[in-house]
Amino acid sequence: MPGVIYPQRAKWGVALAAGILLWTAGNAYADKPTSGAHGGTNGNNIYASATYSTIKVRQISGPTGGKRGSVSSVDVNWKPPACWYEPVFSGQELKDFVDSTNGNGDVGIHESWYGKGLWTDHYQDGKPEHNFDDSNSVADGYKNYNIGKNGYFWRSVAPDATDPASWDCGRIMFWQDANVVPNVPHAPTPEMLADYAYNQIKVPATEIEVKPTAKSTVNLPTWVWLDKGKFQDVKVRAELPRTNLWAETTAKPVALHLDPGTSDATTFPASGDCTINNDGSIGTPYKPGDANTTPPCGITYLKATNGTPYQLKASITWQITWEGTGGAKGNLPNGTFDTTQNMNVQEIQAVNR
Repeated sequence: MPGVIYPQRAKWGVALAAGILLWTAGNAYADKPTSGAHGGTNGNNIYASATYSTIKVRQISGPTGGKRGSVSSVDVNWKPPACWYEPVFSGQELKDFVDSTNGNGDVGIHESWYGKGLWTDHYQDGKPEHNFDDSNSVADGYKNYNIGKNGYFWRSVAPDATDPASWDCGRIMFWQDANVVPNVPHAPTPEMLADYAYNQIKVPATEIEVKPTAKSTVNLPTWVWLDKGKFQDVKVRAELPRTNLWAETTAKPVALHLDPGTSDATTFPASGDCTINNDGSIGTPYKPGDANTTPPCGITYLKATNGTPYQLKASITWQITWEGTGGAKGNLPNGTFDTTQNMNVQEIQAVNR
């Protein structure tokens, strides 16, 4: 991908370079830094590479304030899409891009990949580009960037250039009529957008309530709960412009898992998994007189901390589902998000009730 050319892929690297540039009304650059996987802007300039996607992501429901973080898939084999294709230029936009980058001093073309103008004949003069190692390319090239035709040039996107699977999208930039998704491997689908949205979900931090609050006591239960409304579904929508493709990925909190931070403890339930009630609460709030009763969600520590607190980890499991264009829908692997807090445990047996 950008900045790395392997000898056996040198020709393909040249071809890909023609497909990874993005045009805007201002100056365009191929090798400037991007902001995360989405690229960044500076005034009228846009800095883009194969890591830049035009997919638009927004959260449409769920909490947005406070501490939040990304979920981790419980399936260690799951990962977001490594690469795909998406529309980037109309014919006129490609011409404008070429005109804005040829010879004006602001060229972002990586000269070590190919000489200036090497690939442009393929798109403006109808000439075949023999350096393109792509059996699917148009043999006779494109005439005048296909200006006047209703469609777009598509190029590959690969957010993580270090992922070997990012090389799977090896086609050079190619033409597709408008309102048609190309029938090629790694073309975008609603499920792919759902996977992409999964990777953008931000869920609230797991800040549990405990009682006693200052110090727990050896052999007496510590109650754990979350008030209703603390955790709500989080829904994220991903849309790919110029394709009519969209997907909404929903994360629903379904369980709280407690890890006491020591083997010298008993959890309630024994599995440490506290279910989320129908009203969105977890467990039952502590009430005076509950000190010697078994909580539906909690911990009994069997050994004092003696100055070094235990690290109580609270992990929420989020059930992930999606729906998208044309009624498509499905499930994705559950996700988890963990937070930890100090738990001090004392030896004395007397507690306030």
